[in-house]
Amino acid sequence: MAILRELILAVAQVIDLVFSIYLFIVIARALISWVSPDPYNPIVRFLHSATDPVLNRIQRILPVNFGGIDFSPVVLLIALSFLQRMIRAVLYHLAAGL
Repeated sequence: MAILRELILAVAQVIDLVFSIYLFIVIARALISWVSPDPYNPIVRFLHSATDPVLNRIQRILPVNFGGIDFSPVVLLIALSFLQRMIRAVLYHLAAGL
């Protein structure tokens, strides 16, 4: 059972790392939206391709554009933080029960 517990803890850490990286990608995307970035820059293209599918869904579901300011990245950051903490807690609790 110790091996299974360590495997679950390792999976929890990897998932936590993936969520953290994606949180930083969303923050970077929000920050570059305040300036006029070159749309052909590879970094800008990566940030848009990594975040646009999720942000577009949020924009379709929720009217998060108030006064010309798009709050969909804020909604996404809150949702990602919640999911990250929930998944981490569930996996740690599962590992502790073994």
